[in-house]
Amino acid sequence: MGCFFSKVVKGEGDEPKEPSVEVASDAQIIFVLGGPGSGKGTQCDLIIEKYGFSHYSAGDLLRAEVASGSEMGKDLEATMKEGKLVASSVTIALLKKAIANACEAGKRKFLVDGFPRALDQAEEFEGKVLPCKLVLFFSCPMKVLQKRLLKRAKTSGRADDNKETIQKRFDTFLNTSMPVIDHYEKLGKVAKVSAEPAPEKVFKEVEKVMKANGFAPV
Repeated sequence: MGCFFSKVVKGEGDEPKEPSVEVASDAQIIFVLGGPGSGKGTQCDLIIEKYGFSHYSAGDLLRAEVASGSEMGKDLEATMKEGKLVASSVTIALLKKAIANACEAGKRKFLVDGFPRALDQAEEFEGKVLPCKLVLFFSCPMKVLQKRLLKRAKTSGRADDNKETIQKRFDTFLNTSMPVIDHYEKLGKVAKVSAEPAPEKVFKEVEKVMKANGFAPV
């Protein structure tokens, strides 16, 4: 299996091998999007606890594959070390495999966190996996996000938590991810929640969104 991914990561054009299991047609997928520092992770944890969702982050899946030491993981590690972007087909194949395996285990509700980051990724995901039911978008002004990230930088040790990189990350979000929001807004699938208040207040608004979309606490 690694050879298929190797060719994609290195730009030779082959598609990744499809997983042997498929995503159930009645699965419900929520994309969770928001700028860096908007609190997506915190809100995902709260949704998981109250509503019983399974949670997948594209970044976590990529890191897990690297940590596994597989041939595909080695290719991914080399690509990321060179500062190159991992092909979206690879990320989507990992997401599809994880969601399909969870469906086999009887799960049907999924949060996909921080993905898609661009409109072409959204279209590819929906074509190869399943259309999303909802996009949960955490909206927050740049000044607030910057303040949060700089505060986090004091303890996080993350190399990307500095003023210059934060600005670049925010610009990237505006330029590539906002068209995703615009696309789904036209389809009536976006629930926009202000991420400015304290996490518990933000979650009160999330609860309203979940109820409006037919999701009940477990």
